[in-house]
Amino acid sequence: MPNEKVQRISFSDLEKNFLEVEQGLTNNEAVEESNRCLYCYDAPCIKACPTGIDIPTFIKKIASGNLLGSAKTIMSSNPVGASCSRVCPTEELCEGACVLNHSTKPIMIGNLQRYATDWAIRNEQTLFQPGDSNGRTVAVIGGGPAGLSAARELARLGYDVTIFEAAEKAGGLNTYGIVSFRLPQTISFWEVEQVEKLNVKINTNTVVGRDVSVEEITENFDYVILAVGMAHVPNLGIDGENLNGVYDAIEFVKATKSGQLSKDLVGKRVVVIGAGNTAIDGATCSVRLGADNVKILYRRTEDEMTAYDFEYEFAKQDGVEFRWLTAPKRLIGDEAGNVKGIECTKMMLGEPEKDGRRRPVEIEGSEHVLPVDAVVKAIGQTRHLELINKFGLQHEGGVVKVNQETFQTSNPKIFACGDVVFGKGKGDAMVVTAAQQGKNVAYAIHKQLSVVGSV
Repeated sequence: MPNEKVQRISFSDLEKNFLEVEQGLTNNEAVEESNRCLYCYDAPCIKACPTGIDIPTFIKKIASGNLLGSAKTIMSSNPVGASCSRVCPTEELCEGACVLNHSTKPIMIGNLQRYATDWAIRNEQTLFQPGDSNGRTVAVIGGGPAGLSAARELARLGYDVTIFEAAEKAGGLNTYGIVSFRLPQTISFWEVEQVEKLNVKINTNTVVGRDVSVEEITENFDYVILAVGMAHVPNLGIDGENLNGVYDAIEFVKATKSGQLSKDLVGKRVVVIGAGNTAIDGATCSVRLGADNVKILYRRTEDEMTAYDFEYEFAKQDGVEFRWLTAPKRLIGDEAGNVKGIECTKMMLGEPEKDGRRRPVEIEGSEHVLPVDAVVKAIGQTRHLELINKFGLQHEGGVVKVNQETFQTSNPKIFACGDVVFGKGKGDAMVVTAAQQGKNVAYAIHKQLSVVGSV
């Protein structure tokens, strides 16, 4: 049977599986939905948006046919607003705060935001212009949501900004880390292009500490922003991790976003270890790559999983199975070195840990083996310790310490934002919060320059 399925699935079929799932609003739907908005004076939806988008204003501009003005309103507050319209947990943020929740149903803010930004993308709009030069230079290390947002704001304030990005393309998580059927790369590329049009230089395929030294960065720029995000998925720490068919979830999703679609999983059994958003992405990618059965193993319960609710529902609709209170103990391989099974143990929850979640405890004698053809590791990400140490910055396990008001690190010349300053259980590591932090860093630098200039 698996062989028959392999023959039936072509690469064009796989490509179709990775097309965007959610369709945007039609013109009539967008106008009708925008006219439902009450345009609240003291709008709670604005307060619920981490980037403070003036939501009633952008919606009113849609209703009046001013789509350019609507897109500018969105993107002025959120430099990655087109991506966020697709990936933000709006039911927990703006839509969750909508006053219409108490009577009918909330305004479809995310879909309206997508409608306006999609219009700008289709019509190749340039939304902003660079500010008059103030003669100051800034190096931004990392071209993800936080780095792009900082660079965009600084360029508008007149700074000469250079982004150093390790990957082939800028955009970070939005470009490589969120599945194509939720966030196509074209959306992230447009946001990067908007930043480049402000005369921001983006040096891709450039690893700071290898291709350019930290000394060069600190000596040649007036300010430095560390926005490198997170690194690779750590090892599970169990036997069998080097077997064929064991994948890093980050690299796994990145490959599909880069068009590297393989038929290796067609008809196969896949286990994903972890229950965050990346684990969900790994599981749903596996389904779209033709896997017959996909299971997510998580050592805690549904209540403790970190994936967004809409991600969880999406995975269940895709047929992904969830095995709660189940932890991997070792991976079992065949004579050819391919993974063929995973020995698991059942868990129970004990006392709460520092992050508030109860500690999983192994139940003796509960070992069992699941047959499997591929394993995707999605248990979080490591930190860029080597780079952080090269800069000589104070940190806690790779979480860089910053002044909460100025975002300055232990080196006053170096600022930091995004995932690199988020610790376990501290803060919301969302695309939209990273974007806001990038803006805040830009304003902090500009305030410092203003103070110096006034002396």
